[in-house]
Amino acid sequence: MSANMFQRKSVMAMFLVILLGVAWMGCSTTVKERQQGQPVTGPTGEAKAEWEEVGKYYLDDVRVPGELNFKPNRSFVYETPRFKAGVLVFTKWRLDASSLIEFFTYNMEKDNWKLVNSFRGKESFLNFSKPDKTCTVKMLDKWYGTTVVEIRVGPLGE
Repeated sequence: MSANMFQRKSVMAMFLVILLGVAWMGCSTTVKERQQGQPVTGPTGEAKAEWEEVGKYYLDDVRVPGELNFKPNRSFVYETPRFKAGVLVFTKWRLDASSLIEFFTYNMEKDNWKLVNSFRGKESFLNFSKPDKTCTVKMLDKWYGTTVVEIRVGPLGE
């Protein structure tokens, strides 16, 4: 009888874990939802609304959504007085990949990066260039719901 009771308790525990997981997924937001920003008034008190800047800059001119979690143990930066290069890794659970692609495409072009090409799927790549450097943004959806974003910036070889 104790084996049957143990089996019932483990089934109930598994059910509660699944129920909590589903509830937690419902509380998450996507990059697109947070990207919309809030209107703020100008410093002179004018009624003209401006949009807040979204995201943080890394490696001088690569904007990254603020809700992505930076992974310093999987990242590195090489810096000289004239140049920064490196690999930056970020993660986020339950992220809409298409809105993330839109975010990078829009903001990189806004920061004078040119989209060279892109590959979209379960693993997506966006390749950008400037006259003196190149940037690759890799986005990978893991089977357990986490999205890994890897940003590589380096000099353009001549």
